[in-house]
Amino acid sequence: MNPWELAERLRLRELLTWGYRMEICGAERIPRDGAGIIVANHEAISDPWLVAVATRRPLHFVAKAELWRIPLVGRLVDAFGCVPVERGRGDLDALAQAGRLLDDGELVVMFPRGTCKPGSPRRWHRGAARLALAHGAPLLPVRLENTRQLLPRRAVRIVVGEPIMVEQGKPTIGAARTLTLAAERAVEALA
Repeated sequence: MNPWELAERLRLRELLTWGYRMEICGAERIPRDGAGIIVANHEAISDPWLVAVATRRPLHFVAKAELWRIPLVGRLVDAFGCVPVERGRGDLDALAQAGRLLDDGELVVMFPRGTCKPGSPRRWHRGAARLALAHGAPLLPVRLENTRQLLPRRAVRIVVGEPIMVEQGKPTIGAARTLTLAAERAVEALA
């Protein structure tokens, strides 16, 4: 049994939904099959678990490679099919691994801001756009609200926007920059 099946069997989705009083809007916009890249804002360490509540499909998160250096955490993220990325250097191996997942019709999740630390640079990186252009995969904008709370005082809100359809083409810097800006605006517009 893979970890996604185990999570379903343990009813973790229902537990998180109840515990965080989650409101999920637009989940039907996440395709039931086929490739896609979920791009979301990133405010808290719990964001990946909360994004996963919006769909019953297994997700493949592109996550910082440092997580694999923590023994138990490394095994966990590996078991869930996450993709390690060495941040700050344009990790082509991570993009290639995520691209293979897209070619297999999987859903990949990226947080283009890269970090959830308050006060950190918040500009969006172009990796998700480059990946979408190279593989012709749609970008699925997702907005997370009220996730930066240890004990849920306010309902966590997840809003899935309209997919941004992307034609396969050369992922030039200009094209990736334009698509990144469009995805960032689509996520912000969901607030």
